[in-house]
Amino acid sequence: MNRSLLVSTLFAVLSLSACDKPTVVNMPVTPAAVPGPPGPQGAPGSQGMAGSRGETGKPGDATTVIVLPPDAAAPATPAN
Repeated sequence: MNRSLLVSTLFAVLSLSACDKPTVVNMPVTPAAVPGPPGPQGAPGSQGMAGSRGETGKPGDATTVIVLPPDAAAPATPAN
């Protein structure tokens, strides 16, 4: 009985390891079309305006709320 279990296990291991493992081949992506020559360069854009500057120590007019994650707290000690 012990030998038949050993032979069965050995046969199962050998038959599973003999399976052909497929090789994955990644094909390179070919471009759909070859781009043509670049066109002429456009005119430069106009100069931008200076933005508003906040005052030191005062909050701005925005309503954006930034929520920070809680600090890593020390493990709690059980109450007596």
